[in-house]
Amino acid sequence: MKISYGWKICILLFFSTTINYLDRHVLSILAPELQNLYNWSEVEYSYIVTAFQVSYGLGVVFTGKLLDKFGTKWIFAIAVTLWSAAGMAHAFGRSALSFSVARFGLGVGESVNFPASVKTVAELFPASQRAFATGFFNSGSNIGAIIAPLLIPFIAFNYGWQWAFILTGALGFIWVIFWLLIYKKPTPEVAISTPAITLKKSWKQVVFKKETLTICLVRFISDPTWWFLLYWLPKFLNETKAVSTSSLGWPLIVVYLMADAGSIAGGTYSSYLIKKGKGIYPSRKLALLVCAILALLLSAVGFTDQLWTAVILIGLGAAAHCGWTANIFALITDIFPKEEVGTVMGVATLSAVSGGIVLSLLTGRILEFTGGYSSIFIMVGCTYIIGYFILTRLIPEIKTTQA
Repeated sequence: MKISYGWKICILLFFSTTINYLDRHVLSILAPELQNLYNWSEVEYSYIVTAFQVSYGLGVVFTGKLLDKFGTKWIFAIAVTLWSAAGMAHAFGRSALSFSVARFGLGVGESVNFPASVKTVAELFPASQRAFATGFFNSGSNIGAIIAPLLIPFIAFNYGWQWAFILTGALGFIWVIFWLLIYKKPTPEVAISTPAITLKKSWKQVVFKKETLTICLVRFISDPTWWFLLYWLPKFLNETKAVSTSSLGWPLIVVYLMADAGSIAGGTYSSYLIKKGKGIYPSRKLALLVCAILALLLSAVGFTDQLWTAVILIGLGAAAHCGWTANIFALITDIFPKEEVGTVMGVATLSAVSGGIVLSLLTGRILEFTGGYSSIFIMVGCTYIIGYFILTRLIPEIKTTQA
């Protein structure tokens, strides 16, 4: 079966996202060991996490504009090269400060992945396929998270923790070769175009639209859940369920397999509704509501002592998040013309990361003073339903850019 050009590129986006999350997870998988080795406090660990989030948030603002101005090919290639080098640089860290510097560089490079991927989907796929295509490439985040607990402990225990950073970081350089060989600038023959006559808007005109600000607020509220799971889930399992680093594999695999299913299902559901004639925005809203209700299960995690009950609840919450994200990303491509998608994704991701920074710093202090996760899980479980009501009240209807 012949694969279309659009899906060849989407497969590359899937692999870039997989590598992106694999590189992010190395630290969280090794955190219990490194924390003991270098005597980091919970607050110091939160500073290391925050260094990545700050640079990631700053990076998306500039990269979104760069992508809209210069196109995707070389900006994306340079970014993957940068984050791969920064990932390898962790191997030379010896203190909380040096790890923070490496995380900062990793965040700058990785900030390009999602704005570039969403912009590419907007250029190559019609509205009826965007959520599915977005869910497909976004599922790479969970594949990376599944591979990490299988691969990282094996490398660390057999060759040393430094090689876990070096070998995973090297994968990005391989991806860049394939990207440069396969990607070509979209032309009328391969691109899905917005209406031919569009007025070029300034950065401020795009950013200060009501729709842009609403999506930024929604992502500020809901996205921190994913950052929390990314950096604290291995520590949560280690500290509250006595799961050692070498035994993290199956619990994390189950969580991220469920998240992967949620990413595909969430995108497929709204695409199915659109094809059935329900309408683009009503379809997105219904899919988002289902995800928001499912995410409420995260609130119960802190009240169970059973490992696998907690894992299943977290997995359902992670699935809800990924389905939610697939539809939020698709919604951005529905509302905004492709010339603005990179900019909107940039500022929306900055808002998302800002929320993640707030939750990371708050988490470090809550754990330092209380040692308990219950209140944190209650907070993150409720954020999606709040985000849903904000979105639907502030944006009751949309004018889709799809002709």
